[in-house]
Amino acid sequence: MRTIKKTKSFGEHLRTLREDAGLTLKSVSEQISIDTSLLAKIERNERQPTKQIIKQIADYFKVDEKELLNDFLSDQIAYKIIDEEADLSILKAAEEKVKYLKSNLVKN
Repeated sequence: MRTIKKTKSFGEHLRTLREDAGLTLKSVSEQISIDTSLLAKIERNERQPTKQIIKQIADYFKVDEKELLNDFLSDQIAYKIIDEEADLSILKAAEEKVKYLKSNLVKN
């Protein structure tokens, strides 16, 4: 399994995987059964992939699906913080809330 570099966006990672393999948008889109224009938009961070598309990409490029999903989700969090002009301290607060919510979900 190949590892994913954490500082690029999801789309940049996807483009790097494709280009490093010497593949065209068309050939990859055919292999993972999505429209070529959708794949191009995902690479440009103009569209978001579904979990199913992330799974197909992970399987096709033989990368860890969880790592790829984490890469995608971290993009979503980063864009939300930027859009809201929030301080990075919000990440610590979110981490604490995740711990709290997980512990309460387990109890119920």
